[in-house]
Amino acid sequence: MQTVNESPLRAKSLKEFKSHGRGFWRDISHKDWNDWRWQLKNRITTLEQLQRLMPTLTPEEFAGTQLASQKLSLAITPYFFNLIDPADELCPIRRQMIPRLEETHTAAWEMSDPCGEDSHSPVPGLVHRYPDRVLFLVTDRCASYCRYCTRSRLVSNATGYDFHPEFDKQITYIEQHPEIRDVLLSGGDPLLFSDEKLEYLLSRLRAIPHVEFLRIGTRIPIFLPQRITPELCAMLKQFHPLFVSIHSNHPRELTVEVRDALGRLSDAGIPLGNQCVLLKHVNDDVEIMRAQMQKLLMCRVKPYYLYQCDLIAGSAHLRASVRKGLEIMEALRGHTTGYCVPTYVIDAPGGGGKVPVSPEYVLSRNDDRVVIRNYEGKVFEYPEAADGTPTFAAPREIEESELA
Repeated sequence: MQTVNESPLRAKSLKEFKSHGRGFWRDISHKDWNDWRWQLKNRITTLEQLQRLMPTLTPEEFAGTQLASQKLSLAITPYFFNLIDPADELCPIRRQMIPRLEETHTAAWEMSDPCGEDSHSPVPGLVHRYPDRVLFLVTDRCASYCRYCTRSRLVSNATGYDFHPEFDKQITYIEQHPEIRDVLLSGGDPLLFSDEKLEYLLSRLRAIPHVEFLRIGTRIPIFLPQRITPELCAMLKQFHPLFVSIHSNHPRELTVEVRDALGRLSDAGIPLGNQCVLLKHVNDDVEIMRAQMQKLLMCRVKPYYLYQCDLIAGSAHLRASVRKGLEIMEALRGHTTGYCVPTYVIDAPGGGGKVPVSPEYVLSRNDDRVVIRNYEGKVFEYPEAADGTPTFAAPREIEESELA
């Protein structure tokens, strides 16, 4: 295997923590800018706002934004909008957030519910696909809307899905199923709730004896780090063991503000993991992905999953190949600390659940030995645990000529 080449200057630049300031909102007071409610109230949600702030819209972006309300609404917080490079059509933030005409093109294999959540929903807003855990959908709103959203049928209600979670029914189901030990709050984004509403939900769940731990899936620390207040962290601290999974796809998203927000969560004793989606012309690059994973660790976040982009309708222009994903995983394993290496998964279409995908490190195996390859491409044999004695003398490295 060839050693992965990278530019030291580029690698350093990708891992720098920057504060992008107020940008277009430079006249806004410090108090307002750092108020998460002000950020939500002043989101970019219309074509007119977008054109005024970014006159460099391409024809595909212009047409896509005109049609956005038919599939998934446009919404970007002022803070996150400032990360967009208006001069670069392939800016990784722009690619994720600005609608494009390609979203209206649906390939034959794409679907509105690629993970089969609706078919595993015993009560509205609850998905029970795995034996001991449930997905508790609490809202259809997010601070900003990712154009590859797996739940675009539901999120923002642009498609008329008419999502109305019924917390009492959802919680009653959990209470009646003692096999459920793990509840993941998601949506939409649970951290859009007020502290009081979120505390009420977490209290109800924590009161169920067989629920061992709680999780929150959120992109709020990335889109809206102002939301991660000391008061929120103090409230969440009551509900340990509580885990938070964030969602960051590119090192540019990990700013000074985000690092500090994640630090507040960590200081509250909350373990943090990151779920990253492999996206074409966003992070399907070895240097970018390695920098992203290393920078996450600097924010005290463990890279958790790298997702192959789901087969959501209208996402083909953002979908990188599985081949590229395997190439990236190959370049991470052994070339950086193991803490940087996420599990690469494909959510099996139609509701099959997460299937781990990794490069081939086991080359062959039989009753008495396993032949394995390391990150350098060197091959070794290892004795299989068995009642008998292996037919070879001792574990060893295998010469390339022996494999022919």
